[in-house]
Amino acid sequence: MSKNFFQPVSGFELPRFAGVATFMRLPHVSLQDSKIEDVEVGLIGIPWDSGTTNRPGARHGPRQLRDFSTMIRAQHGVTGMRPFEILNCADLGDVGPNPASIEDSLNRITNFFKDVNSRKIMPLIGGGDHLCSLPVLRGLYQGTPLGMVHFDSHSDLYHSYFNGQMFTHGTPFRRAIEEGLLDPKRVVQIGIRGTAYDSEDRDFADSVGVRIIPIEDFFSRSIHDVMAEVRDVVGDKPTYLSYDIDFVDPTFAPGTGTPEVGGPNSFQALQVIRELAGLNIVGADLVEVSPPFDNSGNTAFLGASIMFEQLCILIQAKQAFG
Repeated sequence: MSKNFFQPVSGFELPRFAGVATFMRLPHVSLQDSKIEDVEVGLIGIPWDSGTTNRPGARHGPRQLRDFSTMIRAQHGVTGMRPFEILNCADLGDVGPNPASIEDSLNRITNFFKDVNSRKIMPLIGGGDHLCSLPVLRGLYQGTPLGMVHFDSHSDLYHSYFNGQMFTHGTPFRRAIEEGLLDPKRVVQIGIRGTAYDSEDRDFADSVGVRIIPIEDFFSRSIHDVMAEVRDVVGDKPTYLSYDIDFVDPTFAPGTGTPEVGGPNSFQALQVIRELAGLNIVGADLVEVSPPFDNSGNTAFLGASIMFEQLCILIQAKQAFG
């Protein structure tokens, strides 16, 4: 298969407002397509927000992220990296959820990512609410718990919501730790802030060894220092990268379901990803972009830009760790 097939459409060839929108203007390759055997990194949408407990709309995130990702060009502006010339990248389309059933949707997403994982395709996901991360981790699990770098304003470690509901966007990583998908001692959460119902999530984190770096520490220390600690926590073993757009201050990313004031700016939102270079990242997601609250489109464009940074980190990890 010629690598030329996997190159994004250039804005010099077709204006960015024209054509069918795919992630970063890459070719669309389904799991049933014969070309799937040549894909090394798959960009995948999960248009599902049934775990949302506040403002809905993240189910529309993947479509909006694709649209705004047409502005992504082929070369990284700082490093000069040209990721699409290193590995074969493609848009694998969306996982079709069942909007009437959380359980069925979890199973559908899990099975999709088991298939992706069996093909040794590194996944980069655009969500969807943060519950999407749980079935992705189930699909990636191969008998050994993963570490996780988690950027968010919320820990998503609560036991349950609303009279014992176990599956919401506030519980995915509690479930993932309970199911043995994540090694809590190799999980680090950065940017946690805002008012809370109680301290149950942080008490749980303390009890199992999850490292929480609240936003106050993030700002009182340099980003380089914080991210050096992150690297120490996860080490060089396989690690998942999960990024909730509400990590970013709502001044820069208003289009999300549960915004929290007092977060980083858009440059810092990119900088933290660049500091992960060299880690053994095996998959990544960008979740909680909610277009109904994103009138300017700035949230989706920032989300797409974060995904490009994640893509470059994934490719570096693939080169270093195989």
